[in-house]
Amino acid sequence: MALITAKNLTLAYNKREQILSHIDFEIQEGELVFITGMSGSGKSTLLKSFYGAIAPFEGSLIVSGADLSRPKKSMINTLRRNLGIVFQDYKLIKEWDIEKNIALPMIIAGYSKDVVRRQVDKLLAHVRLTHRKDRYPAELSGGEQQRAGVARALAHNPNIILADEPTGNLDDYSTELVMELFLKVNALGKTVIIVTHRMPGNINVAYRHFHLESRGMHEYT
Repeated sequence: MALITAKNLTLAYNKREQILSHIDFEIQEGELVFITGMSGSGKSTLLKSFYGAIAPFEGSLIVSGADLSRPKKSMINTLRRNLGIVFQDYKLIKEWDIEKNIALPMIIAGYSKDVVRRQVDKLLAHVRLTHRKDRYPAELSGGEQQRAGVARALAHNPNIILADEPTGNLDDYSTELVMELFLKVNALGKTVIIVTHRMPGNINVAYRHFHLESRGMHEYT
């Protein structure tokens, strides 16, 4: 089942500044997808289009049943409840401890305190941060902050995980840990889409690889 379908998709900020031009692709439910390309090739812009931060300039884009070529605020809000987003710069709330940062999507969604606590405890163990749960972002390393960001993206049990250069600021050890988390999530049947400037090594599971260049898209097979 196609979870994301793009037809003749053009992304642009204006007529003279096209980022991607007339691309077609489908991403199926449960797939692991890597999107690569040089700086400025449109990787992050494409990912932003998946959660409605930028609308198609031309063509159509359907994500989890939502037609983003005709975006409405209510539709985008519904879509984002089915998404988990991991950012390169973490975007953790500095005034909150890690436990509360991870709980944020569930707090917004109105889950009960007991459900939030159980889910956060499980995720803290999953990302190996139980011993750091009462620390604040500034007290954590970059790798620990990103692992917290992954946990936060998983908190509300989304169908799709979108990750924008999630290991770009990390050392090799932290990169390996974060990538391991994504592979475990994908193994549970979640669709995982990772924008990265460099393909990770030692990926021993099935995946797809899209490469962006010259405003177009090429799939490596």
